[in-house]
Amino acid sequence: MNERYSRQTMLPEIGETGQEKLRRARVLVVGVGGLGSPITLYLAAAGVGCLGLIDGDTVSVSNLQRQVLYTECEIGLSKVECARRRLSALNSETQIVCYPTRLTGQNADSIIAGYDLVIDGCDNAATRYLIDETCARQGKPYIYGAIAGFQGQVSVFNYRGGPRYCDLYPRPEVMPQPRPGGVMGAIPGIVGCMQAAEAIKIITGCGEVLSSKLYLTDLLSLQHEIIEINR
Repeated sequence: MNERYSRQTMLPEIGETGQEKLRRARVLVVGVGGLGSPITLYLAAAGVGCLGLIDGDTVSVSNLQRQVLYTECEIGLSKVECARRRLSALNSETQIVCYPTRLTGQNADSIIAGYDLVIDGCDNAATRYLIDETCARQGKPYIYGAIAGFQGQVSVFNYRGGPRYCDLYPRPEVMPQPRPGGVMGAIPGIVGCMQAAEAIKIITGCGEVLSSKLYLTDLLSLQHEIIEINR
């Protein structure tokens, strides 16, 4: 372990103690697509002990522009199974638990109960409200990320009594059906890496967690902003 993670453990904010915390951590990633690809790759590389992957979809050719976990030869195959093979090849010490299904009101409590924190790699508000409600009920941090076009958002909800997703976006009476939109392939890479970094900070206890704040980025203008979230 000393050699594998040496560039990480030499950081005084992490060290051997933080590395051991990562080894013991259990992280659930909801959605293994554009955001889930960098999230899972960097958390496995960092030495997180267990990654839960929940996604009921299969790999399609239109995914390959941004979902860097997958290859052309995996089109039509289960995303979580393809991700498991790729992540296990990257780090055989990380346990990968696959849930080839969607997160629903029937399974959310039982699945999330087995993890320390949840990272949002999904693409619709209904699932985000479900994650938010379940994490609040169970007292688990929820790392949020969203992308559209050239823009992205990141925040951490339900962290040590901090704001929730529903504080930022109150639930509408009618939930519109999500429609697919365009996205530059690099933006989920940037947002997903930030989500992975927030997870590492929460697990190891280093740095300032993005709680009560929303990070906004626009790659067309290279404008970045952090705004306060009030409850």
